[in-house]
Amino acid sequence: MPDILPNETCLADIRIVAQTDDFLLINKPPGISVHKDDQDAGLVMLLQTQLQLPALYLVHRLDRMTSGLLLLAKRKAVAAELGRQFAERRMVKFYMALSQAKPKKKQGLISGDMLKARRGSWKLAPTAENPARTQFFSHGLGDGLRIFLLRPVTGKTHQLRVALKSIGAPILGDSRYSGTAAERGFLHAWYLGFELDGKPYRYSCLPEESQWRQEGWPAQWAEPELLAWPEIKK
Repeated sequence: MPDILPNETCLADIRIVAQTDDFLLINKPPGISVHKDDQDAGLVMLLQTQLQLPALYLVHRLDRMTSGLLLLAKRKAVAAELGRQFAERRMVKFYMALSQAKPKKKQGLISGDMLKARRGSWKLAPTAENPARTQFFSHGLGDGLRIFLLRPVTGKTHQLRVALKSIGAPILGDSRYSGTAAERGFLHAWYLGFELDGKPYRYSCLPEESQWRQEGWPAQWAEPELLAWPEIKK
């Protein structure tokens, strides 16, 4: 059974998925910022204080609305190495998302340049100078609800949220990108893989809310690295 951090402001029920001398991996709840902002002290600062760690370094980011696996390093050298793996696209990442809209296509590649839009939002352009690329599969769960298995090939701000909006299926609860109203934005960082000191690590963390209807997922999704992902043309 994973450890659960004691209740504290902004830290209720945060599960520690894995912890070594080099890194900390948690299941981040939705609605919490990873950095200090005007609304709270930020997850990294709170974790470092509560766990009494001398240092804690954010390796990657998740949006405030996004739940799931968040990796933090305990030493600067480890943070640099893991950061390189993200930058060089050697980190294995898979996300889940829910939508109540019918997509223009049920699987494939979503690609295009990310352009700034109004009030901190982004939009996908049909150009390909420095495109955001997302591979995906989807599956109907009934009652108009569809689940998406997402593989971000690149790592742009709001990439997955914009990608799904661009195919007519904004994420359930993602009000910024016209998603159907819900108690949260249903985007979850489900699976993470990386190497450290020559040792491979693979972790998965299922979302908890009943809306995900896990019994309806395709069986082959259990091993996402083995799926025949849509082709990326160079």
